[in-house]
Amino acid sequence: MAVSRRDVDVAGLVDRARGGEPRAVARLISLVENDSPVLREVAAALAPHGGHAQVVGLTGSPGVGKSTSTSALVTALRAADKRVGVLAVDPSSPFSGGALLGDRVRMQDHATDDGVFIRSMASRGQLGGLSAAVPQALRVLDATGCDVVLVETVGVGQAEVEIASLADTTLLVVAPGFGDGIQAAKAGIIEIADIFVVNKADRDGADQVVRDLRYMQSLGGKHSTAGAWRPPIVKTVAARAEGVDDVIAAIEKHRGWMEEHGELDRRRRIRAAAEIEAIALGTVRQKFAEVHGSTALDTAAGRVVAGSTDPYTAAEELVASL
Repeated sequence: MAVSRRDVDVAGLVDRARGGEPRAVARLISLVENDSPVLREVAAALAPHGGHAQVVGLTGSPGVGKSTSTSALVTALRAADKRVGVLAVDPSSPFSGGALLGDRVRMQDHATDDGVFIRSMASRGQLGGLSAAVPQALRVLDATGCDVVLVETVGVGQAEVEIASLADTTLLVVAPGFGDGIQAAKAGIIEIADIFVVNKADRDGADQVVRDLRYMQSLGGKHSTAGAWRPPIVKTVAARAEGVDDVIAAIEKHRGWMEEHGELDRRRRIRAAAEIEAIALGTVRQKFAEVHGSTALDTAAGRVVAGSTDPYTAAEELVASL
């Protein structure tokens, strides 16, 4: 059901969310996911309070233990008195558009902790392993007091590189028996990692995975240039919380390096630019639909098919008419 502007007290909702009320935070994210008419008002109210949360992305193939690793990281961060947000982006139901996996079910240990907010978000067919609403949901969690936000993506392999443009620090989680280093390189995800996490390190083949990753790093790439960050390789057994403190230490070390080299600001500017561009393009698309509907586009398509004009000229004429 559509939500009208009169149905939402945005200022009060933001105040309650900043005061730590989970229901208010959940309502704000729902407004984001549903592209509410008050979304612009929500964004304006949140803007002065953001810019503090550290965004950590977790990506990797299905079955390597991303959700278990996320849960273990939450436990370690809470032990350090950090307020934590988790966005678990699940595949979508083709019928309802809702999340299928429901990662909140797998994080029951944190369900009653007021210092943790966990939300499953449906990807809704979005490529890149992320939901289109994730950037705004991140802003909600940032502005409402989270020190760290963990974003766990759909395990879809090659398309998951989108997480690198969204997170301050990206963890690539791998495990023995889930593809060798060559396969990982083919998937195009080696380059996006700021930290490699070899989970299930108590299994046979874990040391070989570490060797494969080191070999791939030795072949060059963006991490091999002078002064560049060289991603560490951390072995964990997330189910027993082994090695998790080493992951936390690596995340903090990477943040320090980014702040020293201006990389943190650069990444956040790129993230904001992409967000602005997406909103601008969405606005143009909506205006186009309002002005022309499908009739003008269909007419232009007919002219292109008939050979009386070309697609570029037809597109320029439609844009000019806006």
